[in-house]
Amino acid sequence: MIPTLEPPPASYSFPARQTLTFTVDWRVFTAALATFQIEQQGTVQKITATADTVGGVTMLFPVIDRFQSGFDTKTGCSTGFSKQTQEGRRKISSDLSFNYKDGKQTLVERNLVKGTSKQLTASIPACVTDSMSAIFYVGSQPLTVGQNFRFPLADSMRTVTVTMKVEAKEEIKTPAGTFQTIRVQPTADEGIVKNRGKIWIWYTDDARHMPVQVRASLFWGTITAKLQSYETK
Repeated sequence: MIPTLEPPPASYSFPARQTLTFTVDWRVFTAALATFQIEQQGTVQKITATADTVGGVTMLFPVIDRFQSGFDTKTGCSTGFSKQTQEGRRKISSDLSFNYKDGKQTLVERNLVKGTSKQLTASIPACVTDSMSAIFYVGSQPLTVGQNFRFPLADSMRTVTVTMKVEAKEEIKTPAGTFQTIRVQPTADEGIVKNRGKIWIWYTDDARHMPVQVRASLFWGTITAKLQSYETK
């Protein structure tokens, strides 16, 4: 049974404007830079992210990804998710929109190399989050060690249940500084969370619950994203 998305607590304050920059390391190499720009527009928290390969990885397999999403700060419901990916010679643009009134989600995907497009429609519950908004939605939750919580995630035209396991408190050292954090592990029986292997997210152990580290343990290796810098202005 798909759980209900609990609204963010009224006591939680989302940042009016924030920029988070991460270095993405694979083994001993820094493979990419990822940046999240967060901005409040009315009651909607808008998120724009970029991920670009750096160094020798760019020569082997250049990746330039752009993502946009947003969610209602009162309800937590996603307002949509779009991405533009350029990976090697592949260029894809996709836009996912949610019509909660009609209980429908619509995906429009365009192949910018071949000039083709397709549209898919599927049902959704009354409120879902998306794979990028979920990172910041989770930060609004209490995050009490030993307590898990579940929410619905729109994923590849399906709605999957994600369980967030609040595992432990841990000190984390990043290029942006040393942080006291809470380690959380998202799990799911299907979809993008399961397919990414094991994932952990470290949030600051304070009122902000700012993400400062993400680690994905995949079948071909482990990727770690560490906070390089952050600013709020």
